[in-house]
Order: sequence, then C-alpha cells, then structure tokens
Amino acid sequence: MSFLSFLVGVFSGISFLLGQSIVGGILAQAASILDGVDGDLAVITGKISKFGGFFDSILDRYADSAIILGLTLNALSLNRNSLIVLAVGLAALFGSLMVSYSRAKAEADLNLVFKTGFSGYAANRDVRLFIIMIGGILNQAYITLIILAVLTNSVVFKRILDARSSMFKK
Repeated sequence: MSFLSFLVGVFSGISFLLGQSIVGGILAQAASILDGVDGDLAVITGKISKFGGFFDSILDRYADSAIILGLTLNALSLNRNSLIVLAVGLAALFGSLMVSYSRAKAEADLNLVFKTGFSGYAANRDVRLFIIMIGGILNQAYITLIILAVLTNSVVFKRILDARSSMFKK
C-alpha cells in the first residue's frame, strides 16, 4: 500500500508537469488518502513495524518531491518570471521536506513532540496535499507553491522557536 501511495504521488507530479492540474490535484489527494489507509491497514492487520514506518516515510518524501517538482514545472511553463517561480518552488520543496525532518529530529534528539497548534498541524502532509488538491483544481500552481513555501517554512521556524523555548523550561 505504501508503494501504491508513492506511485499515485508520482503520477500526480507527472500530471502537473503535463499541464493536467485537476488530475494532479485529485491524485495528490488520493495519495494522501492511500497513505492514511496504509497506516490503518497496518494497525488492523497487526503488521506494524519500524521498518514499515521508515519505508513509508521515505516514499512519502519522494512522492511529495515529485508533486512539488511537477507543480513547479507547471508554474514555470505558465509564468515569464522563471527565476522567481523556481525560487518559490524550491522554497516549497525545502519547506515541505523540513517539516517532516524537523518533527523527526525534535522527537529523536530533544524528546519533543509537536502535537498541537501551529507547530503540530499547520503543515502536516495531509494539509499540504489538501492545499495542492485545491490549487490543482483551481489551476493555480504558482499561488499553491507560494502558500506551501510560506506555510511550511513558517512552521519550521516556529518549531525551532518552540524547541529552543522548551530547552529553557527544563
């Protein structure tokens, strides 16, 4: 199921690349749903494993990268100011990757879990893919990238502040 979710994410990115924004958006949401089903299925069947969680996480990052790359190339094809579009696309990509990385590092290194509020939920994968679905349906790749870039990097910055603050409370 993890691999199927990954493939759907890759096809989402390809759809954006080919200018099929509505299909790309719907496939991004389908990847999110399949990813959720994957976790639930592992629980129901009793097949939860650390490797499975690790593998799923890696495939999710690859799928997210393919989707954001497809969105970026779509926006580049529609916009004359390509350097700015590329910079925004890279900021969205880096921010999306850093949301996941900052959560994992905070848990592993600082025993800090972001469970609530802006740091906990504002840019999780489901939210990002939902934003991408809406942006795809509205055929607004560039605006979607701007929203992702601002949201993801804001969450990472807030997590840094939260982590620093939590170290002084102990």
